[in-house]
Amino acid sequence: MSAKFHLFGTGPRPVAPFSHAVEDDGWVILTGQMPTDPDAPDAPLPQGVEAQTRRVMDNLALILGELGLDLSHVVQCRCFLTAFERDYAVFNDTYKSYFPADRLPARTTVGVTALAVGALVEIDCVARRPDQEAL
Repeated sequence: MSAKFHLFGTGPRPVAPFSHAVEDDGWVILTGQMPTDPDAPDAPLPQGVEAQTRRVMDNLALILGELGLDLSHVVQCRCFLTAFERDYAVFNDTYKSYFPADRLPARTTVGVTALAVGALVEIDCVARRPDQEAL
């Protein structure tokens, strides 16, 4: 199978040159999502890490939905926070509300000095198509 590059008109407007997702052999890699509103890309970002995390997770879910998947297919996330010590606990509480307690993806969270569009949080992820999963 050769890689498929996906860019969706319904997805958030890219803030750099990238595809929303790239897919190969049942693996789906989603580009890091920002807390931008797909319906109003020039609107101000939501205030605070909780609201921004919700917008980012909703954007990931939107892209997965375009691919016929959902957050239950996510196997790994990388998370980036600009105010790690201040926001880590609130971020975790918000993030975990999107997954069943017994199906949390593998995850790395990194504190960074800055993110595109002045965001407080960015998350990328890897998902696996169900027909490709090994039990």
